[in-house]
Amino acid sequence: MCQLFINADSRLWTCRTKSLRIDGVVTSIRLEEFFWDILEEVAFRDQMTVNQMITKLYLESLDADHDIGNFTSFLRVCCSRYLSLVADGNLNREDNKPLNDIDASKVLEQEQLRTNLRKSRYIDTSLKSSLN
Repeated sequence: MCQLFINADSRLWTCRTKSLRIDGVVTSIRLEEFFWDILEEVAFRDQMTVNQMITKLYLESLDADHDIGNFTSFLRVCCSRYLSLVADGNLNREDNKPLNDIDASKVLEQEQLRTNLRKSRYIDTSLKSSLN
């Protein structure tokens, strides 16, 4: 298992700081290259620059009354969720269909069902006792 991670391109965990302007305020975001790569992919799908997409995510988060005190963590989770949705078959990385055109409520419902199914497997007491 470890070789999958240890022998990966070390550039992926190198951090890069990017300065941008969000709602007129200059700020900087420090993320690992892996996450910048995913943000570029998602922004490309929606025909935006990474800066435009980050600004949009920030403003939509504010509109939704989310606590975005750690916006960098939010961006990491966005990237991870995107990859999780791809892995579960809800999205296709090769598809250039903008995420804005995808039925989010349907995808979120499928994701919740899948999450509940996975959790039920983890909670299964017979499985836990066999692991101990």
